[in-house]
Amino acid sequence: MDETEILTEVKAGNTIAFERLYDCYWLKVYNFAQLYITSSFEVSEVVQDVFVKVWESREMFDETKNFDGFLFIITRNIIFNYSRRHFYELNFKMTALRGLENSYDIEDELDAADLKSYIDKLIEQLPPQRRRIFKMSREQHLTNKEIAERCAVSEKAIERQITMALKFLRDNLPMFIVFMG
Repeated sequence: MDETEILTEVKAGNTIAFERLYDCYWLKVYNFAQLYITSSFEVSEVVQDVFVKVWESREMFDETKNFDGFLFIITRNIIFNYSRRHFYELNFKMTALRGLENSYDIEDELDAADLKSYIDKLIEQLPPQRRRIFKMSREQHLTNKEIAERCAVSEKAIERQITMALKFLRDNLPMFIVFMG
């Protein structure tokens, strides 16, 4: 079977043809993702996400056109979303660490469990919808698009809710550290 035949079969929903497509392209996707992501485990997750997206989008691609280009666009977008999600997680962690660095002898007075407990209490103070969105983002590691689909709202609304939740946490976290000192 040549590439066009495989793509035609995949478009029709043939899972065996999809396995062949995966076998032909997974290494290209893996090597490309490795240029941007250092953890091999995380690169493997990206590869899986790419091929899930290819399967979900199979009816949209034109088997007579450049599949490499189609695959590259999906891979690029997933890497971008992955990087953005990890940037937000890192930013949140760095904010918490900055607060810890600015406190005196906090290690003697406050252990990580107390800090997590306090952050959990802050999260519980968020409005219900914002709390739900924030938890889907941070605990379930869903993309904004996935959250938007589950909540039946726009991605922009999700971004706003997450931004507002992070601002609330940033504004209230340093107060906790000052009062504990």
